[in-house]
Amino acid sequence: MFCGIGLMNNHTQAKYERNQAVPVEKVLYGHIGSVRNITEKQLVEDRNQGWRTFGGALIGGVVGHQFGGGRGQDVATVLGALLGGGLANQYGNREYYLEYQLVELMINQEDGTQVMVVQDLDPGMIFNAGDQVRVVYLKGYVRVDIAM
Repeated sequence: MFCGIGLMNNHTQAKYERNQAVPVEKVLYGHIGSVRNITEKQLVEDRNQGWRTFGGALIGGVVGHQFGGGRGQDVATVLGALLGGGLANQYGNREYYLEYQLVELMINQEDGTQVMVVQDLDPGMIFNAGDQVRVVYLKGYVRVDIAM
């Protein structure tokens, strides 16, 4: 029997630290059938875009207000705000990729089932085919560790 288990959430990281106590539903032991290191790229958009545009408009308005007098000063203030907001919007737009290091494990469990688990790569816990592992089933997710 094959049971696919994915651990990838939006951030693809474990929902707990190894030294943190969490309720466990069950624990099964097994052997690693195969290991594959993979990466996942996630596009991240800068969510501060509106604030940058507002800040650019504010600064542009302050700078524009320094020029002219009377109606000319009002026009310079408005033009400065528009120019500042436009520049901040155009050049402040930032998208970037976060790259997550993951490990895909095919595990033959002691109860005869086979599961695949994808979890974050932990440099302190390197898996190899044939390793005996502990599959810890937690509420809503799974974690695999080397059996001690």
